[in-house]
Amino acid sequence: MTSSAAASSISDSVPGLPVLAEVVRSGFVEGHHRGSLVVLAADGSVEMSLGDPSAPVFPRSSNKPMQAAAVLRAGLDLSGERLALAAASHSGEGFHLDLVRKMLTEHGLTPDDLQTPADLPLDPVEAETYLAAGHVRERLTMNCSGKHAAMLAACLHNGWDTGTYLDPAHPLQQLVHRVVEEAAGEPVAAVGTDGCGAPLMALSLVGLARAFRTFVTAEQDTAERRVADAMRAHPEYVAGTRRPDTWLMREVPGTLSKMGAEAVQAVALADGRALAFKIDDGSTRALGPVLARALGLLNVDAPVVSRIGRAPLLGGSAEVGEIRAAF
Repeated sequence: MTSSAAASSISDSVPGLPVLAEVVRSGFVEGHHRGSLVVLAADGSVEMSLGDPSAPVFPRSSNKPMQAAAVLRAGLDLSGERLALAAASHSGEGFHLDLVRKMLTEHGLTPDDLQTPADLPLDPVEAETYLAAGHVRERLTMNCSGKHAAMLAACLHNGWDTGTYLDPAHPLQQLVHRVVEEAAGEPVAAVGTDGCGAPLMALSLVGLARAFRTFVTAEQDTAERRVADAMRAHPEYVAGTRRPDTWLMREVPGTLSKMGAEAVQAVALADGRALAFKIDDGSTRALGPVLARALGLLNVDAPVVSRIGRAPLLGGSAEVGEIRAAF
């Protein structure tokens, strides 16, 4: 299957996906966000599904825990904040960029070795501060730079070519492919190219939820469990201080959470229950309300759920509506 086939599969084969969120302005429903969602029970069985969670999607950065596990399997010794950053879509805050620089230096690398596209910090507040200081887009600042630094270091550890580390045929990317399939319990449906330039493996939402469950239920000292533990211990390095993934992992102990571009989200709770969903139109503004509702269905009772689910709409400077879950 080609990447274009994967991109069209969920919308072409499943007309009329259910509404997961609606846009309400001044009491009037002015829009809808459709998609698919799956919730797994603690034993891994499907407890609830909406739309077609068996259709392949590109998980985007929700695949990063698997990519980080592949780096460990390749023999790179990472732990703590460094391992969390290897699985990150970081906000571009100062502590993120400082650690990426350190990781590169520790392995005799420089930001010029990164093959990430030059970008601004992902967090809007950080981007404004960065531009106001007179900086320009850099490879280091791109939110995937921690992952790329770890991939480059793994290549050096094994004597693999660093110039082609993003080639799907590269030994590291072949290892990532195997780790993704093992964790998801299904074959990769398509291979495309992610926004950072790395190979991107398509999975069903069921497979994505299963992969996250695999990470939190894995035996101690396995690559999967080490990644999950590092992400949960250092969530601010996985996302940032103003990001829902950080809030959720910080405030609901044992939770593993990672969003992806084009409105993908995967979460696993400490007891093995898990969820994954994708908003079909890719609108990230619907992520919070849908995630909060899904967490509610899993009986996650914590103040952070309401915080994540709040998505107000403004009219002028006044709040006049909201984006809310519709299931």
